[in-house]
Amino acid sequence: MWLNEDTHRRATQTLLEIQQGHAARATVNMLVRRLVEAESNQRGYALTGDRAYLEPYTAALESIDGLLKQLNTRAPREVLDSDAMLSFRNLLSQKIGEMALTVRMRQEDRPEVVNFVVTSNVGLEQMRAFSLQADALIAQAEAIVATKRAEVFRLLNVSRFGLAAGVLAAFFAFFLYVNQTRALREADSRQKQLLEAERDALESQVRERTARLTELANYLQQAVEDERAHLARELHDELGALLTAAKLNVARVKSKLPKDAVDVTERLQHLTETLNQGIALKRRIIEDLRPSSLSNLGLVASLEILTREFADRSGIEVVTALEPVDLDANSELTIYRLVQEALTNIGKYAKANKVHVNLKNYVYHAEVSVTDDGVGFDPADLPQSSHGLVGMRHRVEASGGRLDVNSQPGRGSRVSGTIPRRSAKQQQELAAAVSAMSADSYKASPAPLTPPDAAR
Repeated sequence: MWLNEDTHRRATQTLLEIQQGHAARATVNMLVRRLVEAESNQRGYALTGDRAYLEPYTAALESIDGLLKQLNTRAPREVLDSDAMLSFRNLLSQKIGEMALTVRMRQEDRPEVVNFVVTSNVGLEQMRAFSLQADALIAQAEAIVATKRAEVFRLLNVSRFGLAAGVLAAFFAFFLYVNQTRALREADSRQKQLLEAERDALESQVRERTARLTELANYLQQAVEDERAHLARELHDELGALLTAAKLNVARVKSKLPKDAVDVTERLQHLTETLNQGIALKRRIIEDLRPSSLSNLGLVASLEILTREFADRSGIEVVTALEPVDLDANSELTIYRLVQEALTNIGKYAKANKVHVNLKNYVYHAEVSVTDDGVGFDPADLPQSSHGLVGMRHRVEASGGRLDVNSQPGRGSRVSGTIPRRSAKQQQELAAAVSAMSADSYKASPAPLTPPDAAR
C-alpha cells in the first residue's frame, strides 16, 4: 500500500513536470514568433515611417512580456536554472533593445542612424543567436519531457510490479489462511470425533450401569416383596397358630371355672380381648406386608379395604371410584403399593380433609390417581432423604408405566400412575428382552438370582 501511494505521488509529480516541459516549449516557440512579428513591424516602420506598424509592434512586445512571465511560472526548474535560459533572456533583451533603438531613432527623425542599424548585420546576428538559443531551450525542454516520460513509464512498471507483488502476497496469504483454516477445521473435526467417541462411550457406560442398577433395583424390590410375603406367611402360620391356641386354652379354662370365680372370669375375659387385639394387629401387619385380599378378592376389593381402613384410622374422608381392570399380579401390586404410599404420605404431611382415589380401565392401559385437598408441596424441592416418590416412580416405570406428580403449595396434590396392559405372551417377551439386555450389559449370560425363599 505504501509503495503504491509513493509511486502514485511521484508519477503525478512527473506528469506535472512533463506538462511544464510542453508548456515551456510552446512558450519559447510563441516568444520566437512574437519576436519575429515585432522585428517585422519594426523594420517596416524604420523603412517607411508609417506609424501603422507601431501598434502591432507594441502589441508584440507586450505579448513577449506576458510570455516571459508565463515562462518563469510554467517552465521546469531545470530549464529556468540553466545557462541556456540566462543566455536566452540576455539575447532577447538585446534584440528588444536593438529594435527599440531603431524605432526611437526613426521617431527622432535620424535616418542615418536608422539606415546604419538596418543595413548592418547586428539585428540579423542577434536574431540568429536568439533563434539558436531558443532551439537549445526547446531541445532541453524536449529532453526533460522525454526523461520524465521514461520516469513515468518506470514508475508505472514499478507500480505494476508492486501491484503484482501485492496480489501474489494476497494470494499467498489467502492460501496460508485456507490451509490454516482447513487444518483448524480438521483438528476441530478430530476433536469433535474424539468428544463424540468419549460421549458415546460414556453414554454406553451410563446405559450399561443404568441397566445394571435397574436390574438390581428390580431384584431388590422383588426381594423385598418376597421377604414381605415370607414374613406374612410366618406371622400367619406361626404367630396365628400360637394366638389361636392361646385363645382356645383360655376358652377351655374359662369353661371349667366355677360360677362364683368372678374375678378370675373377668381376668380371663380381659385376656381373651387382648388375644383378639393381638390377632387383629397380626392381621393388619400381614395385610400391610402382603395383602392377602389382593390375591383372594382382587385389586378393587383390596383398594376399597385399604381406603376404608385409612379413613377409619386418619379420620379423613376418602371418596373412591374404582373400575375393574385386567392386569397381571405384578401390575396390580404396583397399583396397590402406589395407593398405599400415597395415602401414607397424605396421612403424615398433607393435612387434608378429603381424598379421591380413582382407578380407570382403558383399552391399552389402566390409570390410578390419588388426589387430596391438603397443603401441597413443591415437587422440585423435596429433601434428599425423601424416597417415597422415588420408590413409587421406580416401581411404576419398572412395570413399563409412567408416574406423574402434580402439586403446588396450598393447592393440594395429585399422584397418578399409568400402567400398560399386557397379555401373558407380552409379559414373556418383555422378560426375555430384559434378560437379553442384562446379558449384553454384563457381556455374558447373568447368573440366575436366588430368591430369599430358595435361599432358606
